[in-house]
Amino acid sequence: MVFAAGFGTRMGALTADRPKPLLEVAGRSLLDRALDRAEAAGCPRAVVNLHYRGAQIRDHLAGRTAPEIAFSEEQPGILDTGGGLRAALPLLRPGAGPVLTLNSDAIWTGEDPVATLRAAWGPQVGALLHLVPREAAIGYTRPGDFFLEPDGRLRRRGAAATAPYVFTGAQLLLTGPLAALPAGAFSLNLLWDRLLDEGRLFGAPGPGGWIDVGTPEGLALAERTLGGA
Repeated sequence: MVFAAGFGTRMGALTADRPKPLLEVAGRSLLDRALDRAEAAGCPRAVVNLHYRGAQIRDHLAGRTAPEIAFSEEQPGILDTGGGLRAALPLLRPGAGPVLTLNSDAIWTGEDPVATLRAAWGPQVGALLHLVPREAAIGYTRPGDFFLEPDGRLRRRGAAATAPYVFTGAQLLLTGPLAALPAGAFSLNLLWDRLLDEGRLFGAPGPGGWIDVGTPEGLALAERTLGGA
């Protein structure tokens, strides 16, 4: 699933007339870059959730043939990451395995996050988050998200001033725990906290090569980093 329903408020005027996933870096939209990664990973089907200016996203993807695209329309209200993913479960058809989710406001220029996640998946995992070191995260200005235990389990930053790892927006997760939560709007943080309590929230660290493209500054950094490629 690619998350594409948000309002993009941190982008300011850039999203006044278009949704953030359709902003371009080096001539290609953020949404297409995320779907390109899913296609390269061999995902036959991708669900894109819609809310803000969703018709533009439908029109933009009308000519795309791979992966197969299904749309999860969030109306009348936006459902946030957890509620949006839960609402899309019938379209995802996950079976017994995990689903891949990608944020559309991130660009990976280093190692393939999907390959890293697949290599780190294990039977004890409920959700596996792709991470990069905070100092290697381009365009990222916040204090970090997680500590990584030696066994791969995650611990939140909590009261610490900083945490060494940043969640990049790529993850694998089992949908059973998500489906057990009530329908409606909620953040994936609710699911993660439950999995943390159960010892089932894990991290898969990569070396870097990740750009936070959630702000105009991040978008400009991504444009310079990719150099028009």
